[in-house]
Amino acid sequence: MRGKLDRIRRNILSAWGGEKEQPRPKLCPSCGTLVGAGATRCHQCGASMTFSLAAASKSLERLLPSQSPATYGVLTLSCLLFAVSLLETIRESGFAAPTGGLAGIFDFGAVSGAVLQRLGASLPWPYEISEPWRLVTAVFLHGSVLHILFNMWVLMDIGPQIEELYGSARFLFLYVICGIGGYIVSSAMLRLSVGGSGALLGLIGVLLALTMGRRSAGMQMLRSRVIGWLIYIFVLGIFWRGVDTWAHLGGLATGFLLGKVMVDRPPASPEERRRAYALGWAAALVVAASFAMIILGNMRGGQS
Repeated sequence: MRGKLDRIRRNILSAWGGEKEQPRPKLCPSCGTLVGAGATRCHQCGASMTFSLAAASKSLERLLPSQSPATYGVLTLSCLLFAVSLLETIRESGFAAPTGGLAGIFDFGAVSGAVLQRLGASLPWPYEISEPWRLVTAVFLHGSVLHILFNMWVLMDIGPQIEELYGSARFLFLYVICGIGGYIVSSAMLRLSVGGSGALLGLIGVLLALTMGRRSAGMQMLRSRVIGWLIYIFVLGIFWRGVDTWAHLGGLATGFLLGKVMVDRPPASPEERRRAYALGWAAALVVAASFAMIILGNMRGGQS
């Protein structure tokens, strides 16, 4: 309580031009070294304290949850886009209520196919060539209430583990690239599709690559869990009509390959941190640019 009162007193005095709080030393966002309060560059690694990718990432982290920020970022974006697509569907054609039977449950709150196409669904390959950003936007769209609930449940189950293992920046890169890999295969097989399941299968593929050839008890337990997830998703695909198996296979293969080539630990050195931040920011910019292209395309379509 005394500390809080002292802080309030200093803030009041500072606002009236009196006693000002002395600047404190800072931590380098790249290597974690303690540097002077007025330093613009780290004396240890040379990273900029204000304009580097590391500094921007640290600033962004203050706005996100301290645990698994990239996972929660994907969750938030996916839910917001589903809300937008569902509201647009309701505006155009009403809400899809359950009609009875298993099919009715799966179609509860279904989003219109026309709305999904406008918002960035993945299209068959001849069309996808002219609009490749759909390979990215489709990862964050979902077709029904049950669709997004299941995918986000899987995301929150395995996402934090992989993010803790690889770091937030590399996790976002893995998620986006696995989603793109899944929709490249899906589009080549002439499918119109949406959903994050290809990216999620990619994360499972990363874990599968990570656990293969390792005999520790922890790795064997994780491998058993991963195999259980694969069996569960395969069985669900049998009963859930419209499941894009090709996107699943493409995402799984992409994640497995990335799991074999990427180091399975958080970045340890300043160089590794810079590379990881570059991958994460590149993935984020690709997502932002892809949705910007969708918005521009809809604006042009509306004008015409």
